[in-house]
Order: sequence, then structure tokens, then C-alpha cells
Amino acid sequence: MKKKATLFSTMTGVLMFFCLWQLLSLVVNRPILPSPIEVVPLFFRDMAGDLGLHFLASAARVLAAVLLATLFAAPIGLALGQMPKLDLIFSPLIAIIYPIPKIIFLPVIYVLMGISDFSKITLIAIIIFFQILVVVRDEASGLRRELILSVKSLGAGRRALFRYVYLPASLPAVLTALRVSVGTAVAVLFIAEQSLTSYGLGYYIVIETYQVLLYAEMYTGIMGMGLLGVLLYFAIYSIELKVGKHLFIR
Repeated sequence: MKKKATLFSTMTGVLMFFCLWQLLSLVVNRPILPSPIEVVPLFFRDMAGDLGLHFLASAARVLAAVLLATLFAAPIGLALGQMPKLDLIFSPLIAIIYPIPKIIFLPVIYVLMGISDFSKITLIAIIIFFQILVVVRDEASGLRRELILSVKSLGAGRRALFRYVYLPASLPAVLTALRVSVGTAVAVLFIAEQSLTSYGLGYYIVIETYQVLLYAEMYTGIMGMGLLGVLLYFAIYSIELKVGKHLFIR
């Protein structure tokens, strides 16, 4: 029922978006804002060609960054949540770095790591890393003391606590943090792909279309980047629902 309601809400939102776009196109009446009637068929045509390759390049970078950030942030967050003394040491550093907009580190990463896909992936991973780290740490440290003591009384050591208590309790928080950070990750990807690369939606939008005044094609790139964010969001949301249902059943 929840999935059907979400799907209906999404379809309604998409319809409203295209209606508003069409209305604005009629009001502006300039080449800079073409009608969705012109752009949408062009989008589907180009997705089977060059635009599709740019889409795949961007999707690969985001997915790699999500995987990299999760592999490092989740265990570290769980460790800090389990060990208050260790958290006390690192909390001031996390508190300083967390609010800093990580996009400012892009030149530093390029200098240290070179201009490559891995440097772009690293930048996005750093952003997601801190969002997951903070959420998981707070979730792990907020577990009821009675629950932990009851499991310990059964002879569970730190590894068993990690596997059967902290990890299941923190997994929904990891997925929620990922879902929330998807929009930020795609926005940073757009900035990182605008230069020093030859494939990616950011490169396609700015270099291959906007700078040569191909406005209709530019909007197909914008649609592609929007679609990438939406697909990632709902993919994580779907996993979140399944995990939540599984944990509830258990």
C-alpha cells in the first residue's frame, strides 16, 4: 500500500512538473526554454546514443562513491557508537569537518590524486561518508543500555553485539542517510564533471550543449541528471522498505 501511494505521488509530481514546464515555456517564449513536447522525444532518442553513455558514466561514478563511502563510514560509525571514549577523541574533529561544504576540497583532491574518475568519486564519497558516519554513530550510541546488557548476559562478545545488535539497528539509519545524501551527491557530481573530463552528464550539459547554444539538448542532459537522482533515491528507498519489513518481521 505504501509503495502504491508513493508511486501515485511520484507520477502526480512528474505530471505537475511537466505542466508547469509547458506553461513557463509558453510564457517565456524564447529558445532558452524549449517546450517539454520538444525536449522529451529528443531525450528518449538521445538516451539510446551519446546521452546514454554520459548517463552511464555519471551513474557509475555515483554508485562507486556510494559503495566506497558506505564500506568505510558504517563500520567507523558503529565503532564510535560502541566506544564512547574513542568517540570523545574524534567528536571535535568530526564536528569541525562535518559542516564544511566538501566541494571546496575539489582542487586539493585533484592536486593530491590527479585528475581522474577516482578523484571525482573520492570527492562524492567524502560527502556521503560524513553523513553516514554521523547518523550511524548517533544511532549506535542511542541504543538502549538494557538491550545491550541483556544480550551480553547471554554471553555475547563485542563481535556478536556488532553483528546481532548494532548492525541491524543501524542499517535503516545507513539507508536513510544514503537516501537523503543522493541529491547532494548528484549536485557535486555535476560540478565535478563540468571540466577535465570527456564523459558525464555535467560535461554534456555545460560543454557539449550549453556552451554551443544547443538548448533543447541541454535540457535532455538536465533531465538525465534529474532521472539519475530520482532512480538512486527510489532504489535506496525500496531497499529501505524491504530492510524495515524484514527487521519488523524478525
